[in-house]
Amino acid sequence: MKKTMLTILAACASAAIFAADSNNAETKPTPEQVEAKYTAVIDQRSQKIVDALHLSDTNAAVEVHDIIMTQYRALNDWHNANDPKIKAAKRDKAAIAKINEPLRLMHDQYLAKLAQYLTPEQIETVKDGMTYGKVEFTFKGYCVEYSNLSEANKQEILKYLKQAREEAMDAGSSDEKSAIFNQYKGKINNYLAKQGIHPDKWKPKSNSKDAGSTK
Repeated sequence: MKKTMLTILAACASAAIFAADSNNAETKPTPEQVEAKYTAVIDQRSQKIVDALHLSDTNAAVEVHDIIMTQYRALNDWHNANDPKIKAAKRDKAAIAKINEPLRLMHDQYLAKLAQYLTPEQIETVKDGMTYGKVEFTFKGYCVEYSNLSEANKQEILKYLKQAREEAMDAGSSDEKSAIFNQYKGKINNYLAKQGIHPDKWKPKSNSKDAGSTK
């Protein structure tokens, strides 16, 4: 009886393992399915940017869509091939700069292709679309947080944010784009602090020696 029960349990376990393996085989996407899904994603992203341009020339709209979509694919391929190299280089700035050289060239070529169909203002819209509108969103945040900004201060903040956008356009993921903007926010904060400009809610730190003084 014991042997029979053990045999039944073993058979059940084997069947469960076989079923799990079968399910994994069925649910694991094929390379073709992965490619199709990725293509659909970058097609949708590209079309969203083109829609924001409101181009009246349908042929130009198709060309711009294809240029943006090709850039997304090229960036994905580049990061897949080079991100491990950058990680291995660690803090070797010279090595990382050398690895990034083709990426900078790709960036310039991409903008040149867009310029065949778009005005500088429209290219700005493409850049914003590729970076989730972070320039405008972050700039508005600074204007709210620092109500005493001069026009010169605002222009300096915009300059930093647009530099961030230029780098973030080439990032491999949304997290990387956000990280680049955060780095530049640090530069902006340092700039404002050096100018003696602080957030509206900022309070100077009290001197510990004078904290208990009644004079």
